[in-house]
Amino acid sequence: MAKRDYYEVLGVAKDASERDLKKAYRRMAMKYHPDRNPDDKDAENKFKEVNEAFEILSDSQKRAAYDQYGHAGVDPSQGAGGFGGFGAGGAGSFSDIFGDVFGDIFGGGGGGRSQSSVQRGADLRYSLELDLEEAVKGVSKKIRIPTQVECGTCDGSGAKKGSKPETCTTCGGVGQVRMQQGFFSVQQTCPACHGSGKVIKDPCHSCHGSGRTEEYKTLSVKVPAGVDSGDRIRLAGEGEAGFNGGPPGDLYVQVYVKDHPIFHRDGKHLYCEVPISIIDAALGGELEVPTLDGRVKLKVPPETQTGKLFRLRNKGVTPVRGGSQGDLLCRVVVETPVNLTTKQKELLKELQDSFEAEGHHRQSPKKTSWFENVKNFFGDMKV
Repeated sequence: MAKRDYYEVLGVAKDASERDLKKAYRRMAMKYHPDRNPDDKDAENKFKEVNEAFEILSDSQKRAAYDQYGHAGVDPSQGAGGFGGFGAGGAGSFSDIFGDVFGDIFGGGGGGRSQSSVQRGADLRYSLELDLEEAVKGVSKKIRIPTQVECGTCDGSGAKKGSKPETCTTCGGVGQVRMQQGFFSVQQTCPACHGSGKVIKDPCHSCHGSGRTEEYKTLSVKVPAGVDSGDRIRLAGEGEAGFNGGPPGDLYVQVYVKDHPIFHRDGKHLYCEVPISIIDAALGGELEVPTLDGRVKLKVPPETQTGKLFRLRNKGVTPVRGGSQGDLLCRVVVETPVNLTTKQKELLKELQDSFEAEGHHRQSPKKTSWFENVKNFFGDMKV
């Protein structure tokens, strides 16, 4: 099945900024995260698709390659690890792609590289879900991941203990055979050893000849303060084991920050809505508002209008890549009273009558101005 366009997967335009990509990734990852969709294979596949799309588009080099060549430009199979392609962690190049294309045409490997050579293990990716407090202040997390490791029974050879792989007699151990097709002499992968140059006649009972076994391992991940959704933490050497004594790949921990019931984060700043009564808004007062460091007092001046922003400096986030600490911006929302008693309704009616006696323009200047604009608007339409 053909892969979908990465921009389509994230629901963004091709000229989307880094911030737009992060917001889109956060929204889609939240929607399809396995913890929120247990036993839903379709959601799991879409979550992987979203991660893959963000992995490519958030890397400027990989994004440039994708924009120019499509999926072929960032195909992980072209690199040394699971994150192959043109960015860090992969060793893919145009020559590799060129060789693979001709290899497909003639049915061979094209590049002439024997699988018996040392190969680096694949990179792995793990999605780590954090609370906002953990992301802002930093935390140490234990994660348990499945990984392919070198078989301890056969020491990675794939052969039963006491035996060893034998040189393939078909290709003489080179992993390639040469075929004559008319005027062309073409190399292709050896059909007997599948390019390894070795044949295992008596495979190891633990790994069944693969040389690797799957194990779960527990790792400690130190999450630095200030990370946000889309950030990655690299654990060198914690990926899959290499082949034929090659080095292991890396583990990339992809951060995903959950929504918070009070605060909304935008870069280094935090936002929250503070509901206040109509009395506090009119007469002013002192409110207690939450921050990630505890409660603080917020002085609300008289005649405060709904939507007014109050800035609490240095109560936001210190960016993980350095820079000054952000602010907390509290947006005041004036709440209309509900479930009024008869007495309370009478008092409000009495207050309304006193406003009308003095003229609304004093107590409600915005309302008066708005009605004047409406009047002028309809007056202009009649002309």
